[in-house]
Amino acid sequence: MKRIYFLIVLLLLASLSTPSFAQSPPPQKLRVLVLTDIENEPDDAQSLVRFLTYVNQWDVEGLIATTSVHQQKRIAPERIRRIVEAYGKVRNNLLLHEKGYPETAYLLSVIKPAIPKYGMDAVGSGNDSEGSEHIIAVVDKKDDRPVWVPVWGGANCLAQALWKVRQTRTPEEVDKFVAKLRVYTISDQDDSGPWLRKTFPNLFYIVSPGFHALGGYEPSTWRGISGDVFPYAPGFAGPDSNIVNNAWLDANIRKNHGPLGAEHPHTDYIMEGDTPSFFNLIDNGLSDPEHPNYGSWGGRYELYTPRTRKWFLEPETRPIWTDAEDQVKGIDGGWYASNKATIWRWRQAYQNDFAARINWTTKPYKEANHPPVARLSHANQLQAKSGETVTLSAEGSTDPDGNELTYEWIYYPEVGTYAGSRLPKVSNSQQKVASFTAPKVTKPETMHFILAVTDKGTPALTRYQRVIVTIMP
Repeated sequence: MKRIYFLIVLLLLASLSTPSFAQSPPPQKLRVLVLTDIENEPDDAQSLVRFLTYVNQWDVEGLIATTSVHQQKRIAPERIRRIVEAYGKVRNNLLLHEKGYPETAYLLSVIKPAIPKYGMDAVGSGNDSEGSEHIIAVVDKKDDRPVWVPVWGGANCLAQALWKVRQTRTPEEVDKFVAKLRVYTISDQDDSGPWLRKTFPNLFYIVSPGFHALGGYEPSTWRGISGDVFPYAPGFAGPDSNIVNNAWLDANIRKNHGPLGAEHPHTDYIMEGDTPSFFNLIDNGLSDPEHPNYGSWGGRYELYTPRTRKWFLEPETRPIWTDAEDQVKGIDGGWYASNKATIWRWRQAYQNDFAARINWTTKPYKEANHPPVARLSHANQLQAKSGETVTLSAEGSTDPDGNELTYEWIYYPEVGTYAGSRLPKVSNSQQKVASFTAPKVTKPETMHFILAVTDKGTPALTRYQRVIVTIMP
């Protein structure tokens, strides 16, 4: 008995002396509900194929078929079902590569139709639909997480849901409902978008202009997903157009890549014009969805006030998240300042990522590539005084496939508050450990640095960490 007691004591002492390391909890999944005018042209179906390869990262609570200015009297939930059923054929293989891919039956259960009317004709008494009622039910769930609503077509189904809530609830209850929504629309593809922004001034709303149902075209961030900087001016080359054309998509996504890849249709106008609306929701270390001004694969947006707005055909009466510009070096070595550049600067990474995930639908784990894990040996937020040397370290970054890693430290000047003429020189910017000298400031200023860790697998995959440095005088 004494011997047993002695062994127990030794085990307890050993457990006390063993160092323990706090593990960061996995990021909380975002709630996502998509509105799509699928079948108006090929790009919605394209975006849905890509969306489903990332569907394990989110709690997808709705896939709602809607109208738009391009498809005013028809909805196509059957096309959503067809693509989800193709996902079902490859789900088991996707699960070999990452956990969390939802059951096909569940995704089929959250496909809902909106009313097949255009714009504000579908908003008001008698216009409730399965889609609008589903939106209300999703937001009303006892879940404190916000609901992200990427809008790929018209927004009138969301407008009808909010119209009904406003008609049937107290102002306080309406405010509480609106506070749970995060909306990102690809253009105003019907006239309900301006109505939503005017009627619910506290609604979190990102809108990238472009085609407007009210008439005309304007500059648009989302065109950076596959568009060129100067499509009619030969000799200029900002982004690489060879990795977004039909030839690349045929070779890497559609042909001989399983039933889900086969559902990615031929591009007629622009590849996946709706994809930027969910790129900011991908957990890759770059994006912070609550801060559209930080920038992500989905672009960068600034909160414009009515005085500073640039591109809207109809006057805005409230601050609104809309297109910002980045200055980015193109593949020809030239520098380009445009809203599209906020997306195309990441083009190689997001196209490689898509190709890898389509490979997951058919290949065993050992024959596919998986993203590296980008880590920092310090906090994501640092503080330094002017003149001090700031060390940036990616020690601890790993790759699940054992591939060699490369590193890049990118200073993102447009995001921080520091606006000095002397840009920081990052020493050893292509190494695991880099540094820079904090510039002279007269008040606290912020600077954003992006760590990009890329593996040497095929295709090469990239993950990120963002470091925000506050510079003190």
